[in-house]
Amino acid sequence: MEYDDVCVLVPTYNEAETIGRVLDDFRSAGFEDVLVVDGRSEDGTDEIAAEHGARVVYQSGSGKGQAVREGVREHVDREYVLMLDGDGTYRIEDAEAMLEPLLADDAKHVIGNRFADLREGAMTRFNQFGNRVINRGFAFVHGENFGDILSGYRAFTRESFLRMTLSSDGFGIETEMAVECAKHQIPTAVVPITYLPRPSGSDTNLRPIRDGGIIFLELYRRAKTNNPLFYFGSLGVLSTVSGLVIAAYVLVEWITRNVSHEVLAVVSGFGIIVGVQLLMFGVLADLVLSLHRETLQKIEEENGSE
Repeated sequence: MEYDDVCVLVPTYNEAETIGRVLDDFRSAGFEDVLVVDGRSEDGTDEIAAEHGARVVYQSGSGKGQAVREGVREHVDREYVLMLDGDGTYRIEDAEAMLEPLLADDAKHVIGNRFADLREGAMTRFNQFGNRVINRGFAFVHGENFGDILSGYRAFTRESFLRMTLSSDGFGIETEMAVECAKHQIPTAVVPITYLPRPSGSDTNLRPIRDGGIIFLELYRRAKTNNPLFYFGSLGVLSTVSGLVIAAYVLVEWITRNVSHEVLAVVSGFGIIVGVQLLMFGVLADLVLSLHRETLQKIEEENGSE
């Protein structure tokens, strides 16, 4: 397979223990354009990458998300991008399968599913549980099952990436990309891959609890434009239920003790009214979104028939 139109993108930060072998694997497989976007590593990652034939640039900010955005938009000029981490957990053997849907024009974005072959020690049980919860939450909220939305092994067309609205600076970039694929209906394929444990001597930059919380918040925040009924509906239900609970307390206190709680009664009424309004707004926003999608689909069908 020829890879003349493919840029291998590797965002790095302190990956000196693994980056050399990763780059050697891809260079020996025929990938001529290997771009390392370095977050100003302190262990010589950038120097090692340059020695192993990579094109090294330094990101202007910090975080994986910022590195990916800046790398693709400012330093990639090829049609396809193969993105992976520089920690040695992804295999060169899976690269062809990742790129095949793009080159065959069957998809514009490809996600490598790590759970298809998760090697022992590659992911803690806690991280496995968190990943599965996030994936199920994504499928429920956004209506797409991409298998492993947190996977760092991706392949995509540069054109499809530029259609996305991305703002995450950290590890939430993968979640944002998955949400944008669902939102813009970018044809997405899921490919089974092998996920290896990090080699001994290398440290992960991932902080499960902190980054997991950021990812959950990102999923919920993005639901505002992709599934407004869930977003506003959940807030509406929370507000309504809270108002009803307070109202029940006020009623019980008045009946049993003849004690009135005027302030709590006002808060209860306010919570119920706001909750109902949020529910109604969610239904209307969902209707508008459905009509918008139908209109876009008709426009695309008309353009395709011309």
